[in-house]
Amino acid sequence: MELAKMRRRFAREMLAIGGVTGNERLENAFAHVPREKFLGPGRWHILTPWSHLNVDERDPALVYQDVVIALDEDRGVNNGSPSLHARWLDAVAPQPGERVAHIGAGTGYYSAILAELVEAEGHVTAVDYDPGCAGRAKENLANRANVDVVQDNGCFWPKEKSDVVYVNFGIPRPAVPWIENLNPGGRLIFPLGVPSSASSRGGAMNAITIAVRRLDSGFAAWSGCPVSFIFAEGLTPAPGNDEIKNLSHCLRKGGWERVKSLVWKQPADRAHCWYVGPDWALSYIAVAA
Repeated sequence: MELAKMRRRFAREMLAIGGVTGNERLENAFAHVPREKFLGPGRWHILTPWSHLNVDERDPALVYQDVVIALDEDRGVNNGSPSLHARWLDAVAPQPGERVAHIGAGTGYYSAILAELVEAEGHVTAVDYDPGCAGRAKENLANRANVDVVQDNGCFWPKEKSDVVYVNFGIPRPAVPWIENLNPGGRLIFPLGVPSSASSRGGAMNAITIAVRRLDSGFAAWSGCPVSFIFAEGLTPAPGNDEIKNLSHCLRKGGWERVKSLVWKQPADRAHCWYVGPDWALSYIAVAA
């Protein structure tokens, strides 16, 4: 009973910190999923803006706060900021019966929350590149009939039409299936960014949130606050230096908050774009609903 109260208080606090109001379904999802189940064996390495704390005593009270917990310290993988995910989940608003692709699912904590939101008639495909994380996610989510776990390169998923694509690693461009397998009205959210070095593996991120909705006339888009995510592993094809340099320049100059649409595989007017990639762009011009 005390743990249930703790999870409920945690859910309310994470939504409040994330600026989310009036979303009872999301609050319930956070309150129902046991975060400690997804953290693996051994001591917990709790990361805060001020300290790194190794905890031998596995007291759930320590993880029901706005902290991240390391899952693989060598690769820089952690359990994610719950207040950030509260904001993102509210933005994409998974509904009962919808199909969700969770790309970069880690050990499955937010996959479980997504599964709560789409309910029994919906479905979540949780994809992770790392065999260790994918194996742990399979164990953690084994009791959820509406979730499948796949170990694969997330840039190749989803392989069928989806209502939500929820991406948890930084990348310098959206993968083709994330865009082209969105249903009408479907939502995509991902961290657009560059690695801290020329390597495509690990490292601190310089990224922003990009959210996309598929409309009949194109793709509406908006950008959010800067975020920090591990960079994509197994990125295929690898981004060229020009692509990374151009995106780095745009991130440094700012102005992403005025983005209103994503231009996909068609000519873009550079004069009205925040960023122009090889076959896509983020434009200041809105598309008709």
